[in-house]
Amino acid sequence: MDQEDRIALFLDYENLALGARDHRGGVAFDFRPIADALAERGRVVVRRAYADWSYFDEDRRMLTRSHVELIEIPQRMGASRKNAADIKMAVDAIELAFERDYISTFVICSGDSDFTPLVHKLRELNKRVIGVGVEGSTSGLLPPACDEFLYYDRLEGVDIPPARGGRSRPATRQAGAEQRPPEPEQEADRRPQGAEPDRDADTLAVQVAQSVAGLQGSANGEVTASRLKRTLLRKDPTFSESDYGFRTFGELLRHLAERNVIELAEGPAKGDPEVSLPEHGDREVAFGLLRGVVADLGSGGNPVALSGLKNQVRRARPDFSEKKLGYRSFLQFCKAAATAGVLDLRWSPEADDYLLTTHP
Repeated sequence: MDQEDRIALFLDYENLALGARDHRGGVAFDFRPIADALAERGRVVVRRAYADWSYFDEDRRMLTRSHVELIEIPQRMGASRKNAADIKMAVDAIELAFERDYISTFVICSGDSDFTPLVHKLRELNKRVIGVGVEGSTSGLLPPACDEFLYYDRLEGVDIPPARGGRSRPATRQAGAEQRPPEPEQEADRRPQGAEPDRDADTLAVQVAQSVAGLQGSANGEVTASRLKRTLLRKDPTFSESDYGFRTFGELLRHLAERNVIELAEGPAKGDPEVSLPEHGDREVAFGLLRGVVADLGSGGNPVALSGLKNQVRRARPDFSEKKLGYRSFLQFCKAAATAGVLDLRWSPEADDYLLTTHP
């Protein structure tokens, strides 16, 4: 038990329950999926929900059965008291952080950006913070502040309501999903039951390769699957392998290994493999592709400018992406090729650009 995280759960109930109902077709909020998700992350020792419970009589019974302590915040005295629950919740969380050293993780269930300073303060006190909110009613400021952010709509056990007539999705919605965040009014219909996740697997491969390359470059020891997962969550607290159709993070890694994006080897602990980028294969092929393009463009030994070179490489191989190989930029990829002796790369003040030449 000493190895388990102790979790304190705080629910801004009005924000969460009304957000779920408004953006999920009026379907009632269910606390059980949140409880199940937290049970996978540690031992929940504090459960508190804040609201004027005269407005949530049915919910009160549901939460009581789940052993949630109900904190009454009357709201009948006018709009001047609308933030009373938020303030009380923040004060209680900070008080608990100082009084209960054994609590390592705080869960803030709300999509309200007003809780962002609370999240920052808890992390400053060396507490891990998990946020929980409804996609359509969560401020864009809150998820990046957390160590991990769970969207209620995506939790296991949450029923996805069928799309409602009169609010159909545009035909181009799927194609642009990775470039434009969905409009708030479209959130409830964004992922109807049975639909494929609309996150791009190629984008995922790029994120993983870049993260592995960065961790390898930091020279802080081997890159394990657990360390990689923590890094991905720090970059994007909303990251979840289930959004890409994988049941576990290990299944995702095996898929990427089959695509030669990464390599897996036995790690220091069972079930926690070591992750690395391929030293051969695709990288050598990409270096050869670059050398061939430079040789064709610079026939006769003429240097080739870096500007516009990537477009020429993509004409030869449309699926080329240096980011899939772990490089953050095309220049970094070219420098790696030069370091490997594939070609020469130098800065030219006259051309105000990098020039590449192949070896004779």
